[in-house]
This record gives sequence, C-alpha cells and structure tokens, in this order.
Amino acid sequence: MGKFLLRRLTNYLVLVLLATSVGYFLAALSLNPRANFEERNPPPPPAVVDQQLYELNLNDKTPIVQRFSTWISGVAQGDFGKTIGGESVAVEMRRRMGVSLRLLLLGSIIGGVIGVLAGVVSAVKQYTLTDYSLTLVSFVILATPVFLLAVLLKVGGLSVNQALGTTIFYYTGEYTPGLTGPWWQLAVDRIQHLILPTLAVVLPGVAFYSRYQRNAMLDVLGSDFLRTAQAKGLTSRRAVLKHGLRTALIPMATFFAYQFGLLLIGATFTEKIFAWHGMGEWFVDSVTTNDVNVVAAVTLFAAVLVLVAGLLADLAYAALDPRVRIR
Repeated sequence: MGKFLLRRLTNYLVLVLLATSVGYFLAALSLNPRANFEERNPPPPPAVVDQQLYELNLNDKTPIVQRFSTWISGVAQGDFGKTIGGESVAVEMRRRMGVSLRLLLLGSIIGGVIGVLAGVVSAVKQYTLTDYSLTLVSFVILATPVFLLAVLLKVGGLSVNQALGTTIFYYTGEYTPGLTGPWWQLAVDRIQHLILPTLAVVLPGVAFYSRYQRNAMLDVLGSDFLRTAQAKGLTSRRAVLKHGLRTALIPMATFFAYQFGLLLIGATFTEKIFAWHGMGEWFVDSVTTNDVNVVAAVTLFAAVLVLVAGLLADLAYAALDPRVRIR
C-alpha cells in the first residue's frame, strides 16, 4: 500500500509540474503585460516600461524560457513573483487560498454527503414519488448555470430579508467591514455571509452526486452478493447499508475527489457574484490585467488541488476496497 501511494504521488507531482509549465507558457504567450502601461495617459517612456517589466520578470523582450526558468526557480523557494502592481503574489495567494478553501471545503463536503444520501434513497425508493421528485429537482439544478443559480440565491436571500424585516442572509463579501463585538457575534456574521455562496456550491454537488449514486446503487441492489447476504439472515436495510452502500461508494470516490479539485472553476462565478475575494475571482481579474505571474500561480494552485483530489481518491479506494490494500 505504501509503495502504491508513493508511486501515485510521484506521478501526480510530475503532472503538477507539467500542468504548471503549460499554464505559464500559455499565459506568457497570450497575455500582454505591456498593455497596462501603454494605456496610461500620458504613457510612460518606453525605457521606464521596460525597466518595470524587467523587475517583474514580465518583459516580452526576455526569452520566454528564461522568464519561466526565473519564475520556477522562485517558486521552488516559495516566491511566486510579483503582481503587475508590484505586490507579492505569495502573500496575496495565501490570503485568497484561505477564502476559497473555506468555501470549497464546506460546500463540497456538505454537497457530497447529501448527494450520496439522496442517491441511495432514490435508488431504494425506485419509481416512487420520492424517486421522481428527487430526479426532477436534480435535473432542474443541473440544467441551471452556476452563475444563474448564484443570482437566484442572491435574489432569494434579499427577498427573505425583506419579508422578515431583518437581515438573515448577507449576499456581499465574507464579513461586515468594521463590525466589532464579542467573538460569537463575529462568528455569526461570518456564517450569515457564508450561507448563500455555500448553497451555490452545495446544490450542484447534491444534484451531481445523487444521480451517479442512484445509478451505482441500482447496480448493487440487483447483485448476487447482496441477495446472498439477505439469504444468510441479514435484514434488507442492514444488507444495503453494510454491503451495498460500501460497494456503491467505490466509483463515487473518484467523482467526489476530482469534482472537488475542479470546483475552482465553478467557484469563479460564485466568488464574483457574492464578492468573495478568493482564487477564482483573482484568476479572472489577473487575466483581464494581463498578469502572467498570478495566472501561473492560480494554475499551480488548481493543479495541486487535483493532486490532493487524486490522493484522496486513492485513499478512499483503499478504505472501501481491501483488494487495493493487498496490492
């Protein structure tokens, strides 16, 4: 088992390096940091622009391989370069990583757990009103774009606040600026800001996982080993929970892990709409400002998320399937 995980970790590290390299070269070739200076009025002297770009390691007059070598050498030492405005990318990335992970971790875990439970219930109650209702709700959510769902949640939260005459749901920012008071009051304020953007992550996750879990569970319910377990004296519920659910969760481990790794894409819309200053929002803003170093850093962050997701999938497989541990 240890050799298996070590081999997979080595493979993932190579993939992270390749993904980061490709991301840097694509950003360096397609973005034009010089445009940020040319659009100023009055435009600064060309020599000043060149000097500024040299200091940021963004000058297109420097060979791209040399720029990449300088950047990756800094990354190995924990230095991701500077933004187009001259700030440290590493410092800003640490702050935004906390914002994104706080949203993604909570939303993906809640969405995964509820989605699996909904899929199991839908499979066990196949062709009943419960099954049809869960299927209908899931397809409606899956057919709704993430940005539209976020806007609908925002409008719904505002409507609830107006109906109750008090603020229950906040729909802008991570917390109320300037708010002071005891720790529990600050914690409640953060939770109120967290509810709507978390729902924007949870609802698509529930719809996605419930559909896959339903199909996986239906395959297991008709299997021979489950009928054998019931023939040996186990009740239907105990056989489903002890043997059926564990087997049906094996393919879901991969879906859950990699869906978490790719949530950064969907969270981009959520962060922009709810004004959460995380990695997704930063990526969009950095593309519009031609900030190569930031785009490369966010690409590295996304690649690491996929790396962690792959390791989680391997560990989940080992926990659910003893044959993996034997190998």
